[in-house]
Amino acid sequence: MFLQYASNVIRAFAEIRYLIFDYQNAYRKDPALRGKAFGILEMTTYAGLWAITFHRFAHVLFVARVPFLPRLLSQISRFLTGIEIHPGAQIGKGFFIDHGNGVVIGETSQIGENVLMFHQVTLGNADFNSTGKRHPTIGNDVIIGAGAKILGPISICDSTIIGAGSIVTKSAPIHSVVVGNPGRVIRRDGIKVG
Repeated sequence: MFLQYASNVIRAFAEIRYLIFDYQNAYRKDPALRGKAFGILEMTTYAGLWAITFHRFAHVLFVARVPFLPRLLSQISRFLTGIEIHPGAQIGKGFFIDHGNGVVIGETSQIGENVLMFHQVTLGNADFNSTGKRHPTIGNDVIIGAGAKILGPISICDSTIIGAGSIVTKSAPIHSVVVGNPGRVIRRDGIKVG
């Protein structure tokens, strides 16, 4: 049991190095930064990057089972950035929240690598009586548009685009585009569906 605990803490601590990838991905994906003489300096003002920086440290403390402090860090981050990421959320490298305000990421959310998320996105719970895995799993290279709500223990597979304002309560297949309320797949592998 101790070995598993130590392994989890070491893995979480190693994720702090993901910040390099987070900042690189922000620079690569935000056209407002590219080509600017002071683009890298300007990037340090981005609320999404501040939020993920706070999260990386809060997550280590959460995995180490430090009481109170992980939630305190996440609430300080929320106050400063307008972005709430539960310290229990697992987030891969290259994560970027563009604009950011109003984003909520729940405790059991899992987010893959190189995910781009816009403002007002919620990765939430659809059943308030449930326990265990309650929040979505987001694959690699996913783009989630502004105001999208992804609810419940569903999977959004790799290279999927979730349209702005969509409310998604069912899993989405790989290489798809999901739009609407309720969210429905309109493209898969570049081919129009239905």
